[in-house]
Amino acid sequence: MLLQHLLFLLAFVLPLTCIAEVQNQNTSIRIENKIRRLDGVQLGPDQVAYKVEKLMAAAKVTGLGVAVISKGEVVYQRAFGMADAERGRLLREDSVMYAASFTKAMFATLLVQLAEEGAVDLDISIEHLLPKPLSEYEKYADLAGDDRWKKITPRMLLSHTSGLPNWRWTEPGEKLVVHFTPGQRYAYSGEGINLLQFVLENGLQLNVGDLMRERIFKPYKMQRTSMTWQPEYESQIALGHDEKGDVLGHKQRSSARAAGSADSSLVDMAKFIRGMMRREGITNGQLKIMLSPQIRIRSRSQFPTITVDTTTRDDAIALSYALGWGVFTSPYGKAFFKEGHDDGWQNYMVGFPDKKIAIVLMSNSSNAESIFKYLLAELIGDNYSPTEWDGYVPYDQAVK
Repeated sequence: MLLQHLLFLLAFVLPLTCIAEVQNQNTSIRIENKIRRLDGVQLGPDQVAYKVEKLMAAAKVTGLGVAVISKGEVVYQRAFGMADAERGRLLREDSVMYAASFTKAMFATLLVQLAEEGAVDLDISIEHLLPKPLSEYEKYADLAGDDRWKKITPRMLLSHTSGLPNWRWTEPGEKLVVHFTPGQRYAYSGEGINLLQFVLENGLQLNVGDLMRERIFKPYKMQRTSMTWQPEYESQIALGHDEKGDVLGHKQRSSARAAGSADSSLVDMAKFIRGMMRREGITNGQLKIMLSPQIRIRSRSQFPTITVDTTTRDDAIALSYALGWGVFTSPYGKAFFKEGHDDGWQNYMVGFPDKKIAIVLMSNSSNAESIFKYLLAELIGDNYSPTEWDGYVPYDQAVK
């Protein structure tokens, strides 16, 4: 009788506070507790699921992972929809997804660690960090004759003020150019982040892939996160899907790229931002360096990156860029955010340190960004994230 009573408790009482699916040592864990939003409104697990599933169905989003952090704990973590629509394979909380530009935020965390330790000077010209002029390296030969690259510092590269384009292949003749005097204004640049990696590896003899693993992924216990493809991910991968829901696949990246080569999972990214909110793996000083505004942003949209089209629309939230993260202000205090985007993959995370609330959204669908504005508002009461600047057009406002 005692055994039967214990089984009853395990089967019926425990799920009332938390739903956990345990299948092996590295299992996905679904957590479904009440969410307290920024405005104090509480949502139960059923309410959250209803809102998410309704939006996903309306916008035809294939798969979506949602994690909410409150007071330093993951209070909600669940995957919805499909990892592979063709085979009917469900998305799991620990499914390996493409982190895309979430990589940049993790790389920035590494950089501020190195900076506070004195291993990297954020304000020295990259000219003094390399053994020979940048333009003498084959990869950067396009910059010969333009000495403006000598003004570029690691801080400028992390804050996207280097003057470099997002990607050289978007330029005429696919040639890399400096578009404006470094430090002058904001222009998002994946090329800039990869240049910083190049400087670290060729100038300071640091291995970025190894450092990310040892100083970011391991301390945060991110068991399914890597800068390069790992064969053991094969059975747990999610596949990207286009706007029609057709499978695009999952690229197996063989080289570490600080601008966006990492694979990760909802579970792992929730651990990462949870750690930041708890000041674990990062000191108060490092966090202050990383999240201090470096440049005010008045571009009408983040993309295209090289634009002179400006606006005062986001002055109300003091939209700015810090080191590796965007930052803004709200009635609930300062906030930091980072996007991730590629064909078939769309991610967003934002944290409100004063309220100790954060959310991670990861999707394997090219339609997901069309519901991000509503998810942020509905799930955590965030009506302040710069979704218009990010180019997130709501599904029910898109021109058809």
